[in-house]
Amino acid sequence: MTAYYSSFDTPLGPFSVAVNEQKAVVATAFGKRSSLKSRLSECHLISDIRHCSAVEQQVTEYFDKQRHTFDLPLAAKGTSFQHSVWQALITIPYGETVSYGELAAQLNRPRAARAVGRANGTNPICLIVPCHRVVGADGSLTGFAFGEQIKEQLLRHEGGLAAGLV
Repeated sequence: MTAYYSSFDTPLGPFSVAVNEQKAVVATAFGKRSSLKSRLSECHLISDIRHCSAVEQQVTEYFDKQRHTFDLPLAAKGTSFQHSVWQALITIPYGETVSYGELAAQLNRPRAARAVGRANGTNPICLIVPCHRVVGADGSLTGFAFGEQIKEQLLRHEGGLAAGLV
């Protein structure tokens, strides 16, 4: 598969995005091209800012607190279970968190918290599909591919963590 990518600066450092020919997002990453490439197996990346401009605009608006949801076409590769988890992630409101168990219950799979955690961990479209809004049952910031520090900063940005917590 060929994907078009771009990297740009955010308050949390470089952010990279890959889109397909139809400009649907296939992957994102905090970091530069190498971080993005590690999330895409067998994909040839071509630098193309024009293909990725809508994503950069919406991510910039998010960090400028002008956007709370994204309305971009998505084209992540995954199993039907992964897609069900990723779709549920999109329903978590800006500034709120849920636990892996709560997300599993929402999917009518109350005993599948670990499977939900694995699907959450394999989400290739971070930030836009807000896997950072899922926390441990005790509220701990666990399981973010780009580190707990970035997860904490995203939740603080959204107002999902009170000052002094974590």
